Amino acid sequence: MIEEGSKINTDFTLDILQDGEEKTVPFSDLLDRPTIVSVYMRNNTSGCDKQNKSLADESDWFDQKGYNLVAISKDSCGSHKNYAEKLDINYILASDPDYKFAEATDSIVEKNMFGNKYEAPTRSAYVIDTDGTVQAIIEKVNTKDHASELKELISNL
Repeated sequence: MIEEGSKINTDFTLDILQDGEEKTVPFSDLLDRPTIVSVYMRNNTSGCDKQNKSLADESDWFDQKGYNLVAISKDSCGSHKNYAEKLDINYILASDPDYKFAEATDSIVEKNMFGNKYEAPTRSAYVIDTDGTVQAIIEKVNTKDHASELKELISNL
């Protein structure tokens, strides 16, 4: 996993859902101010729903503090659209089926589910400055209280 103080490669594009509109953008365009990127596994699963609902409930706080919020999974933007409506999400949902962000942060790990091994991103969160420098990392997200752990992290930066 990338370390705090390191710069990530921002030279890749993502499909995103922003304000109900689907578009493809360079990742660097999402860094127009400090940005929190929260990685989750899949829409409409218990832990991921809690993680994103926590962020949705506190999204105005992050905006007032000057931070963009981006939640990223391998789900399509079509799935994100329904998910955003379901959880009242007003921040960016990014689709990353090829794990471009996980590669940039060196956060792909081997996982094991029901005896099947596969590689996937860690459920983690990153605070990234406008130049791509990683200011802070949460290596293992607390799905039930994700917004609070991010608020504490930001308050200590």
